[in-house]
Amino acid sequence: MFTGIIETLGKVEKLEKEGGNLHLTVSSNITSELKIDQSVAHNGVCLTVVAIEGEQYTVTAIEETLNKTNLGELAVGDAINLERAMVLGARLDGHIVQGHVDQTAICSSISEQDGSWVFGFEYDSKLNNVTIEKGSITVDGVSLTVVDSKKDSFSVAIIPYTYEHTRFHTYKVGSTVNLEFDVVGKYVARLLELRS
Repeated sequence: MFTGIIETLGKVEKLEKEGGNLHLTVSSNITSELKIDQSVAHNGVCLTVVAIEGEQYTVTAIEETLNKTNLGELAVGDAINLERAMVLGARLDGHIVQGHVDQTAICSSISEQDGSWVFGFEYDSKLNNVTIEKGSITVDGVSLTVVDSKKDSFSVAIIPYTYEHTRFHTYKVGSTVNLEFDVVGKYVARLLELRS
């Protein structure tokens, strides 16, 4: 379980395909605190640390993960949002995040608004995921509040700290991001679907 509060940005150092899997080697300022078998969210995707060497560590994404997320689009040198699993009993500053990406979205708009930014995203509504205004959404692992909710799109407001300390400062219109919808909302939607 995660909170959606990004600890740090990592840098993709190496990408190695092996069958349907992709091994990602990442450098970060938290590598020395990691251990093998530990769960770390990468752009919101929960992956297991399989190797550590110096300031770099390696995780593996399987084919299903690559098909459902933006990890397969990463290139060497790209920044990646990192968060270690939450500690039981610690403050939950974001919201409950599982690290299981539901689908991707495309950045459809970026506007600066007097020192902050509003980012718009469009997603495929056929997958039955929904947002609600003032509800929670996770974008590339970042816990955010939905500002404007529509059937297949939403927007979020980003403060300067989040803009600078996450991948948000790298986004352009057309960038692909990972979405994890609010877990409570997903259960409610599923229960309503079963009743109809």
